Amino acid sequence: MSALALLLADARLPVAGHTQSGSLEPALAAGPVDIPAYLALRLATVTRTEAATAVVTLAHLRRGEGLDAVYDAWAARTASAAMRDTSRELGRGLLRLADVLWDLPPVLTGLPRPMVLGAIAHVTGLLATDVAEVIGYDDLQTVASAALKLRPLDPAVATGWVVAALPRLAVLVSQVAHLDSPSDIPATASPWIEQLAEDHALTTRRLFRA
Repeated sequence: MSALALLLADARLPVAGHTQSGSLEPALAAGPVDIPAYLALRLATVTRTEAATAVVTLAHLRRGEGLDAVYDAWAARTASAAMRDTSRELGRGLLRLADVLWDLPPVLTGLPRPMVLGAIAHVTGLLATDVAEVIGYDDLQTVASAALKLRPLDPAVATGWVVAALPRLAVLVSQVAHLDSPSDIPATASPWIEQLAEDHALTTRRLFRA
């Protein structure tokens, strides 16, 4: 992973990522959760779709093609309105930061986070493998960091979860890095995680936005 990819995957990046739990908060509220298994589930479902969306966005921009079809494919594969809203909110935060640092295309307003990251990869020369890895690693870190705030844990334990998930992340990157068409984006949603996101959006007592 390049230095720029490391920057984009840094949990301290000031783009509101700290407001997210990857739906871990509502999952824990509903009952006991095997967090390593939860991380594996997210990588196989939600994160895989988002990583593929970022890679296909990058491919479209490199060919000088529009992004409407990519957006439609992402939205169709993200059935939860709450998850779509959260991703667009994160996209706005990332776009505000990126507009200061790079000359981004003006068509990115209102796009979800993976598409904004794909556009950043385009203007900065990041590889498809880099942007897919950023998506996956950030998702792992989001859940692990949230767990430390939601449960009394040794930080080394949470870090161990991330390390143990890295081989799965490597497989994910290899599965999506070659994709170049909206139809290639996998429809690998998790109905359980989507329902958690919908329930959490209606909750008034919560620590995380999502």
